[in-house]
This record gives sequence, C-alpha cells and structure tokens, in this order.
Amino acid sequence: MPLSAVPNTRAAKAAPVSHDFTEMDNASISPQHWKIMFISGMGFFTDAYDLFIIGIVMSLVKPIWHTGKIEEALVDSTALLASAFGALLFGRVADMVGRKRIYGVEVLVLAFGAIACAFSPGIWWLIGFRFILGVGIGGDYPVSATIMSEYAGKASRGMLVSLVFAMQAAGLILGPLLASALLATNMSHDLIWRILVGFGAVPALAVYWSRRHLKESPRYLAAAGMEEDEQGKLATASHWDKSKHSISFWDGFHRLATESKLLTRLIGASAAWFLMDAAYYGNTVSSPLVLSAMGSDHTLLQKTLTQLGIFTVFAAPGYAVSALLMDRLGRKAIQMLGFGMMTITFGLLALIPNLEKMAVPFLIIYGFSFFFTEFGPNATTFVYPSEIFPVRVRTTGHGIAAAMGKLGGFFGVFVFPFLLHWKGLLGAESAAAIASILGLVVTATMLPETKGKSLEAIEAEAAPEPAEELAA
Repeated sequence: MPLSAVPNTRAAKAAPVSHDFTEMDNASISPQHWKIMFISGMGFFTDAYDLFIIGIVMSLVKPIWHTGKIEEALVDSTALLASAFGALLFGRVADMVGRKRIYGVEVLVLAFGAIACAFSPGIWWLIGFRFILGVGIGGDYPVSATIMSEYAGKASRGMLVSLVFAMQAAGLILGPLLASALLATNMSHDLIWRILVGFGAVPALAVYWSRRHLKESPRYLAAAGMEEDEQGKLATASHWDKSKHSISFWDGFHRLATESKLLTRLIGASAAWFLMDAAYYGNTVSSPLVLSAMGSDHTLLQKTLTQLGIFTVFAAPGYAVSALLMDRLGRKAIQMLGFGMMTITFGLLALIPNLEKMAVPFLIIYGFSFFFTEFGPNATTFVYPSEIFPVRVRTTGHGIAAAMGKLGGFFGVFVFPFLLHWKGLLGAESAAAIASILGLVVTATMLPETKGKSLEAIEAEAAPEPAEELAA
C-alpha cells in the first residue's frame, strides 16, 4: 500500500478494508514521510523550548516577584505534571475517535498556555497557566509518535520516529540562544521573561493548519473499520459492526491491564520513561543551578551561554547519532547503552571530589551525560511505545508511558533543587545515577527488540495465548 493509499469510500463499501500493509512496510522514505516528520516534530521543538526555558525564566522572575523555593519548584514542575494528564487524555481519545480528529487540538492548547503565561500578573497565575501549557505538550506525545510510526516503513521507522523527537534539539538550542540575545540588551528582565515564554506559541501555531489536514493513518482506518473521503471526512465503513467493537473510554486501559504480555510491555516502557525523565529533567531544567556549582560569580548570561554550548556540542549530536543508529543497533541496545553511560557520567559528577572546581573536566563529563541521554533512553523511550502496542490501544499505551515519564520528570524537577541545596552534586547526581541503573535493569528484563519488524508482527508477538483469551 503506498503512503498515500488511504481506503476510499466506494472501495470500502464493496469489500472489507485490507489489512495487508506489506507495500507500506517496504516503502522507502518519501517526501510525504519528511512532511509528516516535520509537522509532527514541531510540537517537540516547542516542548523542549517551553519546558527547558523555564529554568532561565525563573532566574529572572525570582528577584522580581520574590518567590520562595516552593513556588519556584512548582513553576519548574507544574507543566510536567500537566503533561502527564494531557498524554493520558489525548492518547486515549486518539484511539477512540482517530488520530486526525484530535491532531492539532493539542497545539492550540499549548499555544494558549504559552501566551497566557506571558501575561501572568503574579507567580500563582504563572503556575496555573503552565498547567494549561503542559496539557498541550503532553497531548502531543502519543499522537505525533503514533502517526509517524503508522506511516513509516519498517526499515526506517525507528529513524523517522526518532527524528520527530529529535526536533527537541532545535528547541534546546533556540531557547538559550534567544535568552542570551535578549539578556545582552538593555531590555528589562520583566519584559525578557515574558517574551521568552510567549514565543513558545509561535512554532505550535505554525503547524496547526497542516496537522488538521493530514490524512488519517491507514492502519487506524483498517483497525477501526473507518473510511476517509477525498475531503478528509471520516465515517464508519458499511461492513463494520460497531456493536462488536466497543470504544468506551476505559476499554483501552482495561485491555492493557488484563493481557499479560501487553501489561509487561506497558510496565517496562512506563518505568523506563519514568526513571529516564526523573534523571534527565532534573538535570536539564536545573542546569543553571548545576552550573552555579562552578562558581557564583558568573552572570546569568554567562551561565546561559555555557548551557547553550553544552546543548550544541553534546545534546544535539546525541539526537542525531540516535536517529542514524536506531534501525541499525536497535532500540533495546541503544537504550541499555544509554542508561549505562548515564549511570557512569552521573556517578562521576557525584563522586569525584571538588569536580565542580575543575571547569573543563566538569563540563566534559556533564556534557557527555547529555550526549548519552539524548542518544539513548531520551529517544528510545519515545520510540518504543509507538511500536509495541496493538493499533487500537497504541496511543493509549503511549499516553500511559509518556504520562509516567512526565511524572518522573515532575519528581526530578521538584526534588533536584532540594538535593542540590542539601548535598550539592553528590546528592543530586547520585540520585540521577541510581535512576539510570534501574532503567538499565528494566530495559534488559521487560522490553523486546523491535527493529526491522512490521507493526503487525510486533503486535502478533504480544497476542494472548488461547488460554488467556478463554479466561478473558
């Protein structure tokens, strides 16, 4: 089936929708694939920009509003908590009504939250609007990943889904770059932070129209018994018996919880993502605090430029290498290698005495922690859930895993500053190292290898045994 071959209305009425996606699986990368990758990835550009710019923003806001540690921690972490809710909600709805019907709504929520944040009159308003922003960010995870996964060929699926996520690299770089440019002016800090948070709406709104006009995934159409006409309108196929295919809100969660192989995959993907985000977001959002360990005499502009350098030299290449090797080394090998190297780098940051006083070794080790995070589990925890669940619960499963990841991020961002204030790098980086080695164990014991396999073959591997079906 070519990429553009979505079952049409008249053909669907004459015969059941074909479930043979061999031609789609064997297709090489086309311009349509790149288009889907770009419009899907722009949400992750915004995700990285919005979530990681807040560390710089809070450095500007604290002296203006005289915020306490609790308020600061809530500003840093509220969007992550809301992302968990957004991922669960949008993930389940996308399995119920289709990917395209919900696609684009999440970026509108995100854009509204970003613009509202820019006009916040006080710290608690900012916290509230960050929650709305987070719902939109979380909603983008399961839908964008699944759309790309369901369109991609099996030999390039890992790379294409990784590239969607790798758009974060542009957000990681643009955020500190824009902040540095604004900080170098004589503009008031109150105006600078408002521009920084408001800018997050721009890339989201830029792809809204393209998302709303994207064709529905042929895999979803076939599994849901739906058809799409030339105007993009969806309807139930004439041959489909809806009474045999419930789409209630709780059905998807029930299936994932009651089929043992799917449950193992769900726990593995969710636990790995939780542990990765706990270590990663704590380090990334708190990077101005981590870099402060090198010396308190550096200005905010100097710290921001240092952060920009680390992201450019270490993080961005990590995303690129991961995408290039995802379909060669495989998801499991990359995730295990990444978690292993994260354990080592975080452990070195924690245990080498006075490392923060040695600027070059500190920055190299801290930078490599970013490289192996982006190369490893930051990419693979996003790719895995887009492949390992059946099509009718794919965005639901991805949403649950992403939600657990964001809860891990919320935990890491909330706790990390307290660990830094308590025991410095020893406390914070030791916790990150422990989370990383646990992620390695989870990956080794609970997740399959998916490289080179069709989504249908991966789904068949998780099919319940006859005894399980009878019990259900």
